[in-house]
Amino acid sequence: MIVYASRTGNVRYIASKLKAKYIEVSEDLMMNKSYLLITYTDGLGDIPAKVVRFLEQNAQFCKGVVVSGNSNFGHTVFGGAGDKIAAMYHIPLVRKLDLRGNKADYEAIQTFYETRVTG
Repeated sequence: MIVYASRTGNVRYIASKLKAKYIEVSEDLMMNKSYLLITYTDGLGDIPAKVVRFLEQNAQFCKGVVVSGNSNFGHTVFGGAGDKIAAMYHIPLVRKLDLRGNKADYEAIQTFYETRVTG
């Protein structure tokens, strides 16, 4: 399962490019099995508030995080939400994608998903 948070549609697009079921983060979503989190970066390298609330209840099943960001904001904050989630919850940072990413990104994420989430 892929759980995603999308503000502009980029992360939803990324989730749709993978061969896996996906669901959007919501206030009442509770996970009881392994999943991959895909999120955007808020502000200047921050974790979106709805993702923080979700992880407070569901981090134990998260096997990895993929983050979308905009490299135009500079490398110190690019994909910062992924760095922070990885550090706070000891979850592997799988990939940082510039906006929607590309085919090589999707292939790398798919491989991680098949070996670490469903495998």
